[in-house]
Amino acid sequence: MATCKLALEDGTVLTGRHFGAHGTRDGEVVFNTSMAGYQEILTDPSYCGQIVTMTYPLIGNYGVTDEDTESNGPRVEAFVVKELARRHSNFRASKPLADYLTENGIVGLEGVDTRAITRKLRIKGALKGVISSEILDDEALVQRAIDSPGLVGRDLVKQVSPKESFEWHHGFESPFAGPARGQQGGPNFHVVAIDCGIKRNILRNLVDCGCRVTVVPATATGEQIRSHSPDGLFVSNGPGDPEPVTYTIEVLKRLIADKIPTFGICLGMELLGLALGGRTFKLKFGHRGGNQPVQNLATGRVEITAQNHGFAVDIDSLDAGSVELTHVNLNDKTLEGIAHRELPIFAVQYHPEASPGPHDASYLFDCFVDMMKTRRPPTTEQMAEAQRRLEKRR
Repeated sequence: MATCKLALEDGTVLTGRHFGAHGTRDGEVVFNTSMAGYQEILTDPSYCGQIVTMTYPLIGNYGVTDEDTESNGPRVEAFVVKELARRHSNFRASKPLADYLTENGIVGLEGVDTRAITRKLRIKGALKGVISSEILDDEALVQRAIDSPGLVGRDLVKQVSPKESFEWHHGFESPFAGPARGQQGGPNFHVVAIDCGIKRNILRNLVDCGCRVTVVPATATGEQIRSHSPDGLFVSNGPGDPEPVTYTIEVLKRLIADKIPTFGICLGMELLGLALGGRTFKLKFGHRGGNQPVQNLATGRVEITAQNHGFAVDIDSLDAGSVELTHVNLNDKTLEGIAHRELPIFAVQYHPEASPGPHDASYLFDCFVDMMKTRRPPTTEQMAEAQRRLEKRR
């Protein structure tokens, strides 16, 4: 296996072995603490612009299967692991991880101390980096990392958002999916989803809730969205800094007045927070993994959640008279959920669709359906009842 290097903007250079595609890629270096779900992580559009380091030491042991992709292909800039499994064992697998990365042009690095990378990022914060199987000069790689653009101020949504609208009809068709809601008959509500880099599992959850789903680009105008006569509006996850996504923020400001029941996830919450007059900021090293504890302030219950974000809404920037804080991260007390006190709007910073991650928070999709019925933000009682329904399905 050829030599491959990862250089960070602080001058650190790590040397390991190359796998996947050959090349040179730059991006923000981040870490993910999930023990499984590397394929979902690779294909999550929210990772556009980032070099992902997995903290779990052995990656690739169950190969790759077509059913588990969250988009049309890998979206990460590059992939770093401690050890790449040489054999995979999984009756669902269609190919090994290394072949999948090669086919999709993703550079992989193994044989480096991922614990050291993670510790450095936790102490210093997320760092710009360059990974290369071509350039092996340490000084040149470090300078390239320093000169790379980073994420702050960049609009990465346009790189992952579709160019045209389309209909999505697929629910959970695999026997390995999460707890089914058992919807019968045709769709009850028409949801328009603004695709800023949406994960397919979000769309599957919406269909599984009995919704007809139309996906529109992040650049869709208010008039284009209104033309679909939606019963509900969904604002998706996506990559990078939310502040440059001004076109979506301005559309949301106008649609808020229409009182369309609106649900946002991850970047979607940040965009709604900005549309409601709040501010966002960059987290030191972000939240990425499947074990983040979040407390639902309405019910008092703690949910273990899947997360992937490097920005957050400033908890003190929202008008407390119109916006209620609904969820908080128990690790660092950052804001994880909001609801409007009068309008049918709520959003969470984490990923209730999981994939990968626990299903503790999937009840929020049921809350969205309830909100489309009542045209009011979800109450404490509705959230508690939705959680009870989820537990019965397990």
